[in-house]
Amino acid sequence: METVYNAGLVGFGLAGSAFHAPVLTSSGRFQLRAVVTSRAAEVAQAYPDAAVCPDYQSLLEMPDIDVVVVASPNTTHFEIAQAALESGKHVIIDKPWVISADDGEQLQHIAAEQGKKLSVYHNRRYDNDFLTLQQLIADGVLGEIREFHSHFDRYRPHVRDRWREQNLPGSGILYDLGPHLIDQALVLFGPPLSVFADVAATRAGSEIEDYFHILLEYPQTRVILHSGCFVARFQTDRFRVYGTRGSWRIDGLDPQEDALRSGRRPAGPEGDTGWGIDAADRRGELCRVDEAGNLQPVELTENQPGDYTRFYRAFAEAIDGTAPLPVDLSDALCGIRIIEAALQSSRDGRRIFL
Repeated sequence: METVYNAGLVGFGLAGSAFHAPVLTSSGRFQLRAVVTSRAAEVAQAYPDAAVCPDYQSLLEMPDIDVVVVASPNTTHFEIAQAALESGKHVIIDKPWVISADDGEQLQHIAAEQGKKLSVYHNRRYDNDFLTLQQLIADGVLGEIREFHSHFDRYRPHVRDRWREQNLPGSGILYDLGPHLIDQALVLFGPPLSVFADVAATRAGSEIEDYFHILLEYPQTRVILHSGCFVARFQTDRFRVYGTRGSWRIDGLDPQEDALRSGRRPAGPEGDTGWGIDAADRRGELCRVDEAGNLQPVELTENQPGDYTRFYRAFAEAIDGTAPLPVDLSDALCGIRIIEAALQSSRDGRRIFL
């Protein structure tokens, strides 16, 4: 019988309440034992069996906590993760897991020294469109990839009063959405040779960057990552991929984020059996080169289902000792180094070699 681990969650804002608590409790491998938050009433309503702690130190004093999930503001990630590891807990950190690569290397060393598992919650590895794209590439449908375009745009033209939009270390869209896009590129192509980027504040009164356009250079492949706040009325392509044997595109977003925000839970004992499945009208478009060298459209079946609970099940298997971490720290460190290189590239107006 599989071990069910006790999890303590630090933070019950959007990340903690929507993207972690319902996912980890639906995975079948974790129970939510305690939450660090000032929103005690919300926790009591959603998770009546979970204790509420006033601070992370109180959580770390609980001897039955196996895993600490850090979903607090970005500036607190390093401090809390360090303390949790040194208290003998396994740790999952929401993205961005750290603000600097130096901090990441320190946490990696502490985790190894303590013999504890440490990973980063890159849930977008389990988006249905990304899983579908991975399968197309693995099956050789697109041939060798020459261009990869990844957009994650939102219509948010006005600055809002929240910590994510304050001039703090680790704030801004590059640290918010950038980790998702960068991590997916690393999964597909590995570390790039160089980074060239434009990062800017485009909204009136914005204290932080709200736009980025990044070019990752590989020997024969170019990866373009983009995010901005002024897209409205129509969907941009989420992915657009060009290969030597075909091309593929898809617009819109995986449905899991909207489902979690609306209070739905992943498939499980009390979850949604249709979890991660797109509406019938969301299909990618595929063109392939025929024997005569002409592009021909190909009818696609539905996308693969997305499932964020796969991350938590994989992390539990890593604790069991039966599987690797769902996100290796080498990928996580490379992602932060790319963010640092993108900021430097934008400041200096030049390509940064890694």
